[in-house]
Amino acid sequence: MSFYTSLTGLKNSQTELGVISHNLANAETTGFKKSRTQFADIVAGSAFANPRLIQGIGATVESIQQNFTLGPIEQTGSALDIAINGDGFFTMRSEQTGNTLYTRNGAMSVDGAGFVTDGSGNRLEVFPVDATGAVTSTTTLGDAQIPATNAAGADFAGVTVGNDGKVTASYADGTNTVIGVVALASFVAPTGLKQLGSSNWSATGLSGTATYGEPNAGQYGSLLSGALERSNVDITEELVGLITAQRNFQANAKAIDTATQISQTIINLRN
Repeated sequence: MSFYTSLTGLKNSQTELGVISHNLANAETTGFKKSRTQFADIVAGSAFANPRLIQGIGATVESIQQNFTLGPIEQTGSALDIAINGDGFFTMRSEQTGNTLYTRNGAMSVDGAGFVTDGSGNRLEVFPVDATGAVTSTTTLGDAQIPATNAAGADFAGVTVGNDGKVTASYADGTNTVIGVVALASFVAPTGLKQLGSSNWSATGLSGTATYGEPNAGQYGSLLSGALERSNVDITEELVGLITAQRNFQANAKAIDTATQISQTIINLRN
């Protein structure tokens, strides 16, 4: 029994080492959120067993929980770099699948068709606006697309994103046009979001459905233009965790070695 009990400890330490390694590998990934491993003990006993004699039989990984605390904000000066100062998520739409994705990585750019996209080609979603730049609906989302020319035929000259979320296109004739307001998403339980890689998440039954709102409203947070949110991984904290996980692995391996020696001693008694 001691072999299997210690084996669960070895497997758990191995899982924790993998999680810590993943955190360290993404210490420089924009918008990345670190994870931590949570364990639980395993106890087995029948209804007729003496509760004072029930013995534990090991441990198991209860969950690998994400930590969505705000990472350091880095000033970049780029007009389409956006950081969220709050709990919201940017809403993106995959061009290939049409699926809705959520991210904290605000490193955006404009593609050849005028769409505001991330590094993977996913399109930023915005709320529609009227001629004055006021939001007309917070339930309808659309791709942020910048026309190559304005109504007067002037060529596109540049784009900015304000702290209020307004995506404003500038044209060669000196006019500005608001094409939409960045749509921010919020979740009841963000730790239930499913990781997809590239600092993207998707909604699940555990996270609940997304609620949408404008920047500077409630829990959605405000926007910081010309800045990016870096990874929230603390390298010192992870290295300490790495040492602890290594010690746990060694301790469980030693327990297996001790059980082996005891078994060998009992077998040798026959000789």
